[in-house]
Amino acid sequence: MSLGNSLYHARKKCGLSQEEVAEKLGVSRQTISKWETDETLPDIRQSKRMAVLYHVSLDALIDFDIDMKEIEQAIEKSSVEKDKKVDWTKAWGKKYPILLRYQSEVNIPNYAARLRAMLDELKAEYGYGELDAFLVLKDILGREWKNRKEKL
Repeated sequence: MSLGNSLYHARKKCGLSQEEVAEKLGVSRQTISKWETDETLPDIRQSKRMAVLYHVSLDALIDFDIDMKEIEQAIEKSSVEKDKKVDWTKAWGKKYPILLRYQSEVNIPNYAARLRAMLDELKAEYGYGELDAFLVLKDILGREWKNRKEKL
């Protein structure tokens, strides 16, 4: 879903017309239309005001699915050199603060040893290289997380 589509559905869910929203935000109806058709983007202040008006969080209002093709292109454009420059823990830690604090709470050597054993097992049993074993284990963890979320 695009951002415009998200704005449209949020407005419709509240039973408001483009005219009503435009009046409350002090913009034209055409501006609302342009936002909802992805012709232009609202600024952060207007986005916050719409979130309040639509009774949703700003995150929920602007949270829209990125087209899978865009994700694939971003992956293709990434390089090992760029990857080394990015502190992924810090980057993801903005969204998931646990990533910034778990190091002081968790017995990392214990879990690391168990993970190394699983990696070694994948390498020995299936002949995977280091990276492939890591990616397989990471994918298994991702699938397990998805299964647990669905059960909640």
